Amino acid sequence: MLTIKILGGGCANCKKLEMITRKVVENLALEAEFIKVTAQNEIMEYPILSTPGLVVNEQVLSYGRIPNEKEIENWLKQA
Repeated sequence: MLTIKILGGGCANCKKLEMITRKVVENLALEAEFIKVTAQNEIMEYPILSTPGLVVNEQVLSYGRIPNEKEIENWLKQA
């Protein structure tokens, strides 16, 4: 099972990133646990400069932008 963390304070971009990632997980029929990390001190534990951030199995895959579905799909297939 994948552990997917969405890093961010709950802004529109964070919600969009979560929505796209959930769609990809569903399309690939993967098992995943989603965790929203909204506390600033917890977000700062990751090497990101801006949100939203996407972390899969404790590996930062993206931050500061919303990757497209194909990018997320490729990352999740490799995870």
